[in-house]
Amino acid sequence: MPLDTKRLTKLALLTAVSLILFTVEAQLPAPVPIPGVKLGLANIITVYAMFAYGPRDTLIILLIRVFLGSVFAGAMVTLLYSLGGGLLCFVLMLLLRRLVTEKQLWVCSVLGAAAHNLGQTVVAFALFRSWAVAAYLPLLLLSGMIAGAFTGLCAQFLLARLNRLRQK
Repeated sequence: MPLDTKRLTKLALLTAVSLILFTVEAQLPAPVPIPGVKLGLANIITVYAMFAYGPRDTLIILLIRVFLGSVFAGAMVTLLYSLGGGLLCFVLMLLLRRLVTEKQLWVCSVLGAAAHNLGQTVVAFALFRSWAVAAYLPLLLLSGMIAGAFTGLCAQFLLARLNRLRQK
């Protein structure tokens, strides 16, 4: 599918919204005083895009958001964690996309969040070369799945609402 003006505009808007969500969330106090635990609001756009626009467009949005988000955050090590988690989450959501309906989208997000945390742990292991980082994984999985349920429900609501608007 060529990158025509309409499609490019949609991708740019979705990328901008995800970056805005990422930036706003970075300014909010952490929901719990545990490093690395956050809501992942930008993932609302990733989950929405996977079901509304498909894998290719979602990957474009994800990669641009991860790169620019790392630049905006000023910590390029964030790029490694976000890329490792984001790509593993993307692959799992790609597989789940055929199994879940729009009314079960939140399930895809919960499992995607778990995959994201697993990917981040693999990156941490590669950087630190210590299995001690795996001790942090259960806490990350639990908090990630709770956040994934929230972002998944938001994405599910967004998809349903925009589909209804398109039908009018």
